[in-house]
Amino acid sequence: MADRKGWVLTVTCPDTVGIISTVTGFLSQHECFITDASQYGDPLSRRFFLRVVFLPGAMTPPIPELEKLFTIVAARFQMIWQMHDASRKAKVVILVSKFGHCLNDLLHRYQSGSLPIEIPAVISNHPDMQGIVEWHGIPYHYFPADKNDKAAQEAKVLEVIDRAGADLVVLARYMQILSHDMCVRLQGRAINIHHSFLPSFKGAKPYHQAHARGVKIIGATAHYVTADLDEGPIIEQGVERVDHTLTPEDLVALGRDIENVVLARAVRWHTEHRVLLNGSRTVVFRG
Repeated sequence: MADRKGWVLTVTCPDTVGIISTVTGFLSQHECFITDASQYGDPLSRRFFLRVVFLPGAMTPPIPELEKLFTIVAARFQMIWQMHDASRKAKVVILVSKFGHCLNDLLHRYQSGSLPIEIPAVISNHPDMQGIVEWHGIPYHYFPADKNDKAAQEAKVLEVIDRAGADLVVLARYMQILSHDMCVRLQGRAINIHHSFLPSFKGAKPYHQAHARGVKIIGATAHYVTADLDEGPIIEQGVERVDHTLTPEDLVALGRDIENVVLARAVRWHTEHRVLLNGSRTVVFRG
């Protein structure tokens, strides 16, 4: 058989009878060995979601030919689908400002191999993170934000993203609001992380605001970037209970730990093709 990581087939379509048997039958007919499968039928949207991992066999046609043959199946069920090479590492470009905790966590996971991605570039509107990024052997692009010419700065950012061939853009505490045009350009391939207090605690020092209100739970949310600020489809969330003994600084430290874990999970699941859009929500086949 081919590479043990194989291929990932993702499917979304109107929910109906016979989808699983047809897809698995097609793969079996072409001597593909299924190693993992997850599915979900949403009773509200009446859509079906499927993720299948398979290994091509000795008699399996080349993947381009297999994809061409699968279009007949896809047309029958009105499928939105893709076949992904699971052995290919996704190219992830990271955007960061002055807070480096999420960036550092992703760099560590990348360097240790626990997050199988490539990072062809890191982009920032501040020079603060240049040393640590270049220590990892990754190009660092510093483009200061110019409130009088935001479009010019964003054009430079997009040029690096396009030149790197980025599969995913991660806003690792990038403290700039993206323009509508940039959000559209990055639709479905940009992930943001923020504290879960929104919209209750917007603006500066949200953890201090939360402390002043005596919150009992803090957390973080990773979601896809859309033109509606902080309202994109949610991929992952994490929370921790807190109490009156914790200072605002304690909440900041705990919140940053949660942000690290939540963002890393979202990046992993997206790059492993485990996240499928369901309108304004997501279906996440967690590993």
